[in-house]
Amino acid sequence: MEHLIQHFRKEEQPFIERVIEWQRDVEFRYENRLTDFLDPREQFIVSSIVGQNSELSIHSTGLFKDAERKRMIISPSYFQSSQEDFEITIFQVRYPSKFIQLRHKDVLGALLSLGINRSKFGDIKIADDTIQFAVASDITDYLLINFSSIGKSKVHLELLSNIDGIIQSADKWVENTFTISSMRLDAILATMLKISREKAKLFIQGGKVKVNWAVRESTSFELQEGDIISVSGFGRFKIIMTEGRTKKDKIRLKIGHLVQK
Repeated sequence: MEHLIQHFRKEEQPFIERVIEWQRDVEFRYENRLTDFLDPREQFIVSSIVGQNSELSIHSTGLFKDAERKRMIISPSYFQSSQEDFEITIFQVRYPSKFIQLRHKDVLGALLSLGINRSKFGDIKIADDTIQFAVASDITDYLLINFSSIGKSKVHLELLSNIDGIIQSADKWVENTFTISSMRLDAILATMLKISREKAKLFIQGGKVKVNWAVRESTSFELQEGDIISVSGFGRFKIIMTEGRTKKDKIRLKIGHLVQK
């Protein structure tokens, strides 16, 4: 276990230990393990650990196209997954769209206010006046009974029975390769935003930068593959992979930028 943990952040160790337990359960019991919804960094950790075992397979989906948060199945290598195995329900929200406008953060806040753990629901999609979100099927009944408002607006939930009716987002990740001196947050921020290191420092220390949905105010914070970076006023970025080093020992880094349409 130690040789695995040393490659990740100390704060990620509890999750890493859970993943190792899931892997062992599947190995010894030959039973599939279905996770809750995982963010991209957690998905990367699962793939990094379980992917080393040739006797196991990993399957994942969030149902929405290019879903960010996904449920994963760790299984024996011979298992073939189907959509039903992931136990995901899609809800559509009915509300008086002619009179109010609801945003992503409004829906997220309403779900969290019901005491639902963030791992129990996946992506929230909004297109024009249509709102949909994915949840773990085991909380379907709870939501049908208790989810009746978003902010001051009364709403009605409907189960989306036809998966063909889910919102097809036009958002996409545009990838670029950068050459950087280190994996420090301020160095990467300055390079990918084409701003000075000093300005990047001000953004970070001003609480305008999140890594994996948590505000990071340390300029020396080390980024890793799979990290999602959100910068106020600039959007969302993803550390896709390192592509080696240059002759001058600089790091070649592939970074995605989420372009919303």
